[in-house]
Amino acid sequence: MKTTDTPPPGPSGSPSDADAAKVPAQRTGTVSKGSSAPAKSSEGQVLNVFSHGMLILWAIMVVLPLFWAVMSSFKTDSDIFNTPWSLPSSLSFDAWGRAWSQAHMSEYFLNTILVVGGSLTGTLVLGSMAAYVLARFEFPGNRFIYFLFVGGMSFPIMLALVPLFYVMDNMGLLNTIHGLILVYIAYSLPFTVFFLTSFFRTLPTSVAEASIIDGASHTRTFFQVMLPMAKPGLISVGIFNFLGQWNQYMLPTVLNTDPEKRVLAQGLVELASSQGYKGDYSGLFAGLVIAMLPVLAAYIIFQRQVVSGLTAGALK
Repeated sequence: MKTTDTPPPGPSGSPSDADAAKVPAQRTGTVSKGSSAPAKSSEGQVLNVFSHGMLILWAIMVVLPLFWAVMSSFKTDSDIFNTPWSLPSSLSFDAWGRAWSQAHMSEYFLNTILVVGGSLTGTLVLGSMAAYVLARFEFPGNRFIYFLFVGGMSFPIMLALVPLFYVMDNMGLLNTIHGLILVYIAYSLPFTVFFLTSFFRTLPTSVAEASIIDGASHTRTFFQVMLPMAKPGLISVGIFNFLGQWNQYMLPTVLNTDPEKRVLAQGLVELASSQGYKGDYSGLFAGLVIAMLPVLAAYIIFQRQVVSGLTAGALK
């Protein structure tokens, strides 16, 4: 049986022809790998340009209507119709005065501050306490209670409006500020507990254990040790709850029919519906900007804390 003979080595240990043939092949492979690097970098540049272009387009779509509303609030009604896209010739605060006094936006603004301030405080206190217990302590029914809060986020609020109306009426809480505060707290608790439970799980347990060893009670450990550490998460969920409660319209429309206790969302709808008879569009834009300014200010002030709170779980 014939076998393939191994070629003899070249003189003085020189490589054979087969070994010499491998060297160009290896060099060729090195060159082909290096040539793929510019292709990958070009693909990354294309994706970078596309993503930045989409972000710029999205920013224009968001900022342009806001800028137009603010600009129109300083114009007169004739300027809004004649030159809608031009800058106001002079800053006129007459529309702001009419919206604040004649349209009763001052009363609606005060009512909204009271309702949102009370409900936001109650939501953060109760939600953080419940989330801390669910995240740090093991007891029978822990996961069941947690999933009850999670299920509360998927429950449509429209299904609860009619029974909630009768419950509030029977308890004497209908058309009251404190009744609306309690409803807002119950409405915001599921998301708050869900968000803060995940956040508390990312915090180190060694600090809490050290404070308990030093003689601190669980209550003191929570309020003086763990709660300050959870400040980024509290600010993030607080901003989300503030946005939802400030812009809430359905719940106060059903549960708060007293004209003297209306909130800003109800006042804006009433102001918009009255434009068919008065035509005060500059006052309408001024009222819209008045309702919009606290939300923008809150997000601008706490923007860095919101981002750090959202990324804390991923970074840890």
